Amino acid sequence: MNRTTLSLAAAVTALAAVTGLAALTSPDGGAGTPTAAPAPVRLPVERSSLLCPAPSNSEVAETVYTSFTPAGKASGTGAASAGRAELKPSTATADETTATPRKAGTTKKAPAADKPALSLTQPGRPATAEADGGDAPALIGSASGRLAPGWTTQQTTKVPAGGGHGLLGVSCTAPDTDFWFPGASTAKQRADYVHLTNPDDTATVVDIELHGPEGTLKSQLTEGITVPARSSVPVLLSTLTTDPAADDVTVHVTTRSGRVGAVVRSADETLGSDWLPASVDPAGTLVLPGIPADATSVRLVAYAPGEDDADLKIQLASPTGTITPAAAEGLHVKSGMTAAVDLKDVTRGEAASLLLSPAQKGRATPVVAALRVVRGKGDDQEVAFIPATGPVGERATAADNRAEGTTLSLTAPGATAEVRVTASAGTGGGTPATKTYTVRSGTTLAVTPPVPAGLKGSYALTVETLSGGPVHAARTLAEPDDGIPMFTVQTLGDDRGTVEVPAARQDLSVLTDGS
Repeated sequence: MNRTTLSLAAAVTALAAVTGLAALTSPDGGAGTPTAAPAPVRLPVERSSLLCPAPSNSEVAETVYTSFTPAGKASGTGAASAGRAELKPSTATADETTATPRKAGTTKKAPAADKPALSLTQPGRPATAEADGGDAPALIGSASGRLAPGWTTQQTTKVPAGGGHGLLGVSCTAPDTDFWFPGASTAKQRADYVHLTNPDDTATVVDIELHGPEGTLKSQLTEGITVPARSSVPVLLSTLTTDPAADDVTVHVTTRSGRVGAVVRSADETLGSDWLPASVDPAGTLVLPGIPADATSVRLVAYAPGEDDADLKIQLASPTGTITPAAAEGLHVKSGMTAAVDLKDVTRGEAASLLLSPAQKGRATPVVAALRVVRGKGDDQEVAFIPATGPVGERATAADNRAEGTTLSLTAPGATAEVRVTASAGTGGGTPATKTYTVRSGTTLAVTPPVPAGLKGSYALTVETLSGGPVHAARTLAEPDDGIPMFTVQTLGDDRGTVEVPAARQDLSVLTDGS
């Protein structure tokens, strides 16, 4: 064998070893006519990353972090499969009160940045940590081995008083390069900040575009926002433009290099505050699950990022079927503009989900969308946001559930589906519980989920699709305080705990000289 053949063989062998991909094989395993490689198999991921924003600037804020990995097949073998999952303080978090487009603001060094703020040691049982006051930093986390597949962390903050009062909940996000936030605002009564967290060891530059009802808002930002390595920067949206204030704004966050975690924290002088997570990627059909039964006001905000206008049909998936709400049958969204419609008390005492689809079949235009949901009346109101979300897929998880005040909403926009809901052991003890539900086509099923027997502390809920069509889910956590119906809603997306790995075997006969 000459040197060229040897080098090529070595390269193919190394590639197979590193990627686990296959070469071609003949039916009898020998040198013959190649056949198609076997179908890919799904294997657990070996590493996960999560980013949690700085929870609050209020001195009376009380924050709980809950981290959880569902019990399941571990990736890897031996000692490596044990893995670890931990969240550490970011190196620095900018002071949001001084954040400007050209200067990220003064920074506060996170104490003991190398010491984990929260560690998870075993799958199947959640772990918690607490932080009080307004100095808690953003957290940067990673999980490996058996703790990586499906790893999730919930950040729940209670602010009992002040303009930013409320129950603020957010599922810590994976880093990415592109985010859409319909439902934000630059109005005077709102203080909306987009929190940008960089998990990597090099700085990244982030661009932020604001799109209002009349189109793109004029930006003061010419060079992007630099987010230093392993740091977090909150940016007040109203400082990014000189255009008049807009009640309904869509925020588009992209990175020029690297990746970030991004989420918007919204505070309304009257309605309180909560986190606005990113909408699912632009699509012609969207599902916004988990509108509480006692919602007193629901506002839909949508944006069409492409070159075409979108005409949307609005439907409500109720417990008994899909109906067209009386408040609005549809919504016209002009290209490059943000549109909104007030659906008022659309649920009429029944938990429901909103379905958006093309008004005319065959004319789907991609959009992003979110709901602003209000409970209560007068001075006793509280707000939460529900972005459009994808189906739970194989498995989805929500951490930090309580014995009281937890509601799980399941929506089947297409075919009837069967799902299994598992309540984990509690943070302080308890026996897992499982229940199976059937979600009928075109309906929303809102249930009080199973609670672990002998529960101590909080627990995690895992939703798995067993059969039927796709299911979209959301968890509502309610905690009334002094007459205010405080609540927060988190959607449940596929945890992507497994990935497809092509199955194959080497066949070095493809390297032989046929002569």
